[in-house]
Amino acid sequence: MLYSIPGFEKIPSNLIYSFALVFALLLDTALLLTLKNKLPKDQGREHAVDGELSAGKPKAAGILFITAFALSSLLFIPFNLESAAYIGLVILGMFSGFFDDKSKKPWGEYKKGVIDLFLGAAVAAAFIFFNPALHSVQLGGFVWQVPKVLFGLAATVLVWVSINATNCSDGIDGFSGSLSLISIASLSIYIFYAQRNDNILLMAALMGAVLLPYLWLNAEPSKLMMGDAGSRAIGLFISILALKTGNALLFIPLCLVLIFNGTISIVKVSLIRFLRINPLKNIRTPFHDHLRKNRGWSNTQTIYRLCIVQLAVSALTLLLLYK
Repeated sequence: MLYSIPGFEKIPSNLIYSFALVFALLLDTALLLTLKNKLPKDQGREHAVDGELSAGKPKAAGILFITAFALSSLLFIPFNLESAAYIGLVILGMFSGFFDDKSKKPWGEYKKGVIDLFLGAAVAAAFIFFNPALHSVQLGGFVWQVPKVLFGLAATVLVWVSINATNCSDGIDGFSGSLSLISIASLSIYIFYAQRNDNILLMAALMGAVLLPYLWLNAEPSKLMMGDAGSRAIGLFISILALKTGNALLFIPLCLVLIFNGTISIVKVSLIRFLRINPLKNIRTPFHDHLRKNRGWSNTQTIYRLCIVQLAVSALTLLLLYK
């Protein structure tokens, strides 16, 4: 939007990007501090370890920091239809979670799953439309050009998994946000060296910027929680970054802890519900609850150790790709 002002494009890009990050930080901080008490209150999570401790805290903070992200992106990113589509889809992800957060009766798994599937299909369609050449899979030196229909189906599943894995990981103060920040940074580093796509990189930087004030307030003991409004929007954005790398398989190592921690819950519930078997009966899900309840890890140990694992896996992956 600001690029429509005559002469704005002559300002050095590094100054624009720096100001954009400061603007996002300040806007996000102002929204969180002034509106946090207007947010819906958490009712406590029945099956989560220490879930009762969250009761009464403001939740759905995602609607505030995602709004800061969207406004900052629209202001400072040179307008094009692809960027606008991704911002719009992240906003839709935010609202799909916010209406669940504020509902007196939480939405059922099937309802949320279907909504996430539609969001996944929309992201996949937008990505293929704007990136007709980026539908390959790379493994080592092997490159496979995947047919667009098959790639679209796989991309839809990737988005669905990313949304739900990020959502399932939102169970300890600061955990989901910290892991998401690491995954966003890891994917962005690859995009920087592989493509130097300035628009998507600035969007990633702005998402990281708005997560920082939230994490400041969410550090244990938290003053507010992101809710589905935040986790679903972040998961959707992470999937967009994974697709924009040009090699969707990088989603696995660069988001490994988020994927494992969240999808093990989905796998366990699916096996019980549809196949009537429970081979994971000795594992509490999400996996961070298993570590806290069954292994005796503190919240701090769980966050630090799993973040360290993701940092190590991301660093090793990027070093192998750019040796």
